Amino acid sequence: MRLNLKMTLIATALLCPSLAFAQTEIQMWHSMTGALGDKVGELATKFNATQKDYKVVPVFKGSYPESMTAAIAAYRAGNAPHILQVFEVGTATMMAAKGAVKPVYQLMKDADEPFDPKGYLPAVAGYYTDSKGNMLSFPFNSSSVAFYINKDAFKKAGLDAGNPPRTWKEFVATADKLKASGHACPYTTSWPSWLHIENFSAWHNVPIGTRENGIGGVDTEFQINSPLHVRHITMLGDMAKKGTFTYAGRTTQGDSKFFSGECAMFTGSTSAIANIKRNAKFDWSIQFIPYHDDVKGAPQNTIIGGASLWVMGGKTNNAYKGVAKYFAYLSKPDVQMEWHTSTGYVPITLAAAEMTKKSGFYEKNPGMDIATRSLTNKPATGNSKGLRFGNFVQGREIFEEELEGVFAGKKDAKTALDAAVKRGNEVLRKFQAANKQ
Repeated sequence: MRLNLKMTLIATALLCPSLAFAQTEIQMWHSMTGALGDKVGELATKFNATQKDYKVVPVFKGSYPESMTAAIAAYRAGNAPHILQVFEVGTATMMAAKGAVKPVYQLMKDADEPFDPKGYLPAVAGYYTDSKGNMLSFPFNSSSVAFYINKDAFKKAGLDAGNPPRTWKEFVATADKLKASGHACPYTTSWPSWLHIENFSAWHNVPIGTRENGIGGVDTEFQINSPLHVRHITMLGDMAKKGTFTYAGRTTQGDSKFFSGECAMFTGSTSAIANIKRNAKFDWSIQFIPYHDDVKGAPQNTIIGGASLWVMGGKTNNAYKGVAKYFAYLSKPDVQMEWHTSTGYVPITLAAAEMTKKSGFYEKNPGMDIATRSLTNKPATGNSKGLRFGNFVQGREIFEEELEGVFAGKKDAKTALDAAVKRGNEVLRKFQAANKQ
């Protein structure tokens, strides 16, 4: 009887392989919408088609702060995803979550997958490595800031669309001319803190905070109330009063104001390219963000935005092998090139960057290499290699709140930035107390 039962089970397994070798599902929580969300789905579908052991399932979990909060709650409840997409300002918080995450360098080593940290772009990989050079999370959608113009709107206003403003002084004058020509929204931006505080600081080689913007230790303090910062935010506040700057929101709300044609000039992420390509009905161009030309050494280099993929702790070895295979797939030069050319995100590997360059893509698509060029414009300094502030999700929210006060005409820039530093430092001290080194 037992022999017959055993033979029956063997026969069933042979006839129905799916029962004997069920795929291991890999849950990936992300925050991508629109064209970018579609591309995340495509990546998973293509990987799943390359093998039968694992199935990556992308799940949209809301904005970056929302998905990060949800994952922390899920981890405590014992049902966290295998992979979590975390935006760059969450890096320090995730690094401190020992036990809750499995470092990528360890993941790849345990799974015996090809992995050479030196093969990734230094400007990207350095952001997600510890002091010993170990990569803790996997670079995924790395972007930088860019300046876009609606060339049709420029021509209508009698402006030279082939010669957009390079400096902020020229930028203000251009916005005034667009306004005078009848354009209701000369300029808008996405991610105001990332662009006008964080990248603004790096682009002008001034600190965001002490201790090399927090990379040197948790005993750091913000320094965004310098005379240069105050001057720049005052300029934006004045533009808002004149009606030449329209505040759109704290994240990507400015993207649609540009690609819909509502606003003629736009600063935001290079990743906005995917949705601009899909939706814009006008001729447009992309270039470096402006700079204040009386600041010595400017422009310096920008810092990355976007997100990396963190591997959550407490999963099976088999599941981790699947995650490692997926990361190895994502690192392939052809996969990275396709991701880069269709989204505007940086090709994360040196091989993919070289492959794209040799393909002639940049000659046919001017400006598509803007992220890589701005990130590497000059060798990074202690002020421009990135930032790593604890609980910066909260810190950035404070910055945004104070900036909104200026844009609404309720606060002057000095008062707002002084408050941002004071309130932000309180967040840093709490993080320092909880993560003593």
